[in-house]
Amino acid sequence: MIRVAIVDDHAIVRTGLRQFLGEQENISVTGEAASGHEALALVRNSAIDVLIMDISMPGQSGIDVLASIRAHAPAVAVLILSAYPEAHYATSLLRQGASGYLNKECEPEEIVAAVRALARGKRYITANVAELLADQMQDNDDRPAHEKLSDREFQVFLRLARGESIGDIAETLSLSVKTVSTYRTRTLEKFGLSSNSDLTYYALKHGLIE
Repeated sequence: MIRVAIVDDHAIVRTGLRQFLGEQENISVTGEAASGHEALALVRNSAIDVLIMDISMPGQSGIDVLASIRAHAPAVAVLILSAYPEAHYATSLLRQGASGYLNKECEPEEIVAAVRALARGKRYITANVAELLADQMQDNDDRPAHEKLSDREFQVFLRLARGESIGDIAETLSLSVKTVSTYRTRTLEKFGLSSNSDLTYYALKHGLIE
């Protein structure tokens, strides 16, 4: 039996996934969470094979939760199921340890296929994501600037773009203020920008935040 947990802040999404997956052979939904904090508690206290998780949630984002899961529960496979197109987040999250990435507009059967693949220890990569990964391996300079950030730079960038202070980011990510400031400086340099408001505009323009 494949033990699946669902993390999404929308109850209707959790209910739909629970009902659909519960109808599948050898798949059992063993837990649900509506926030990043609840997700971490779920991983610590439950036996889970595959965690299906959105990245846009109140409090801790799915990106932060993914980093914590990889550090403390590396055996749990994480399938990102997001409303954001693959081009916005997929390759970065796969680098950070996600085992698969699907857009919420995918067919339900594809979620089942992904869950089964992850439970076998495989990754699940769509044709679109495979093409994005291939482009990155070729070091394509035409890629957007945010795709060239390191994993931690990307994490800090998104929080700055949402208006969080350096001090708050440092506390949330368990980093020093100096370290976060360094990531901010590197990101601004790579983007050719000069302020946090510029980062916010960039993120909005590229559909990375709402």
